[in-house]
Amino acid sequence: MNFPKELKYTKTHEWIRFEDDNTAYIGITDYAQDQLGDLVFANLPEEGDELTAGEAFADVESVKAVSDVLSPVSGTVSEVNEELADEPQKMNEAPYDAWFVKAAEITETEDLMTAEEYEAFIAEGR
Repeated sequence: MNFPKELKYTKTHEWIRFEDDNTAYIGITDYAQDQLGDLVFANLPEEGDELTAGEAFADVESVKAVSDVLSPVSGTVSEVNEELADEPQKMNEAPYDAWFVKAAEITETEDLMTAEEYEAFIAEGR
């Protein structure tokens, strides 16, 4: 498993990469894509949609199931990675490059973990 140190992580297996205090990219972790299996579809939000920390903003479909993607922050969707709609396999191939949205106007964050904390969380079998 890969846990890039520059990212923050959630207990629901999303990653977030802050550009500054007000903007960030959000995606799913290597662990999440591994557990889900081959991802075949991503249902993405629209630019301008509101994000609420801890609530679903997208979902992904794998050969196993459909799973919600929860936002680690509250804010607004300022950009959507439309590439995932056409090439959902990118989430499996490079989960830390396959961001879902860029969030802006961030006002609240969920409890975020460092790479070390997230790796320990996974090791505990959560």
